[in-house]
Amino acid sequence: MREITYNEAIREAMQEEMRKDSNVILIGEDVGEGYKGCFGVSTGLFEEFGKNQIIDTPISENCIMGAGIGTALLGMKPIVEMMFSDFISVCFDGVFNQAAKARFMSGEQYSLNMVVRLPGGSGGGTGPHHSQCLESIFLSIPGIKIANPSNAYDAKGLLKTAISLGDPVLFFEHKKLYKQKYIVPEEEYAIPFGEGRIVKKGKDLTIVAISHMVSIAVEVAKELKDEKGLDIEIIDPRTIIPLDTGIISDSVKKTSRLVTLEEGTQRGGVGSEIVALINEKCFDYLDSPMKRIASKNTPIPMSLPLEKQIIPNKNSIKREILEYLV
Repeated sequence: MREITYNEAIREAMQEEMRKDSNVILIGEDVGEGYKGCFGVSTGLFEEFGKNQIIDTPISENCIMGAGIGTALLGMKPIVEMMFSDFISVCFDGVFNQAAKARFMSGEQYSLNMVVRLPGGSGGGTGPHHSQCLESIFLSIPGIKIANPSNAYDAKGLLKTAISLGDPVLFFEHKKLYKQKYIVPEEEYAIPFGEGRIVKKGKDLTIVAISHMVSIAVEVAKELKDEKGLDIEIIDPRTIIPLDTGIISDSVKKTSRLVTLEEGTQRGGVGSEIVALINEKCFDYLDSPMKRIASKNTPIPMSLPLEKQIIPNKNSIKREILEYLV
């Protein structure tokens, strides 16, 4: 089977849905003529679909979000691209008070088929305004869904589902993943929300890893198997709203230990919610307290050496896991 990159997979998902339905549109800064997407995701789409489906906007995230919400209320299926996920803070009211509540406040007369694509994460020395993983901020907001695809296959399948899901979806794309290749079939497929996957089976410890950290967890598990004989199970939730608590619970009941791994900050992070849920469901199966591995609670520095001190890496993760198991 063929291998394509993460950004090619996202582009394919949008192309396939746009060809089937002219109501599927892409809205954002520099997504069409000229620059063709900050990370090259929308390359070639304007040439195929034109200005009716590929809409370049001013540099105004609040305006972009408002356009997405408005067109969704009119029955269209907008894909809203924020150039960097950090900029969603500019249009937080649109997400929190408008998009998330439209179905509820209209008595289900309206639903929003709207996807907000959010490139984020560290790695490029882009500093505190362009490097954050912000998923956990939205965990407490009823009415939205959150996807975190960790590879090209999941990115395509989850995006195709998200476009017609009927609720606003925050679709987090880690920038480090854009050029990574993965096996993706040529035939159309979709992945349901709320259905995690077992990346690697094991019996000694469960790691629930989010987004880019899934590939890091695989490397860590291989090295700890070679060095210490540890047999680690890795779970990729794929979506955190809804969260597949069943697949995590089943794994913890087998291994009796849980580590969560994410690039977002530890305080109030995705790991905190997972640990709380598993504590409620699996407390009697645990042999030790659960552990969260995440970024330090500080803004991300511009300096790459300093950035590396903030974000979990393979060596720091191995060290924390070994300390946890002592």
